[in-house]
Amino acid sequence: MSRVILVTGAAGNVGAKVSAHLRSLGYELRLLDRAGGDGIIAADFGDYDDAWVKHFAGVDTVLHFAGNPNGHAPWASALRDNVGGTQHVLRAARDAKIRRVIFASTNQVMLGYRFGTGLVTTDMPPAPLSPYGISKLMGEELGRGFAEATGADFLALRIGYFQRGENLPGAHMLIGEWGQSMWLSNRDMNQAAERAIEAPPFGFAAINLVSANQGMRWDLEHAREIIGYVPLDHAVPVITDAHREMDRIARDKRIVPGQWLNESFDLVEP
Repeated sequence: MSRVILVTGAAGNVGAKVSAHLRSLGYELRLLDRAGGDGIIAADFGDYDDAWVKHFAGVDTVLHFAGNPNGHAPWASALRDNVGGTQHVLRAARDAKIRRVIFASTNQVMLGYRFGTGLVTTDMPPAPLSPYGISKLMGEELGRGFAEATGADFLALRIGYFQRGENLPGAHMLIGEWGQSMWLSNRDMNQAAERAIEAPPFGFAAINLVSANQGMRWDLEHAREIIGYVPLDHAVPVITDAHREMDRIARDKRIVPGQWLNESFDLVEP
């Protein structure tokens, strides 16, 4: 592959899996992460620093996966690491004339539709319910401005429930039926990243990213149109009495901003 790909958050769950996949395809990679080490350049994107900015020179596509992926992230971290970090990465991408930025957003941008009906599409009004979800929505909007100002592409991947390791679906998953229906397999995450890099120009876009799970309400047609994403894997939710009780409690909270912050809904494990 002739493209040079820069991955932020390369030591994290998403970044490490996608980087390994892209390396197997022959892409030239530049790996950056706050942790650093083992072929990964140390970089704290919460601070704009020429020490990491210089690595954007000559890059074709940036996969921006860095940030705090915790669904319980407090505002201080969500603002610095997710919003500020994205702003700094886009500034570096603009100055280096990067062709495309692919951003790890989250399904939590639409968490308020959990107990609704019908398909959840990316053109519906956003409904985040936590500092984390709001910070990812802000990152998407920063990307919209970046695309409009530079003519480069910006793609927000609204990533589903993506666990560490083998990432197997099942009753161990949290957030009731909603959580299991949002499972995203390792294979589908990897193929989405690959297709996002190679897709024709699209300007700004946001797409839902889950596997083809039974009962899932996420519209994937837009993802197919933009990057050719068609899920390879699927899962059937295993709903227990504990899951039903979890759903009942969450439903009784009437789904208003701020009320779910004590429920565990970390969809992407760091």
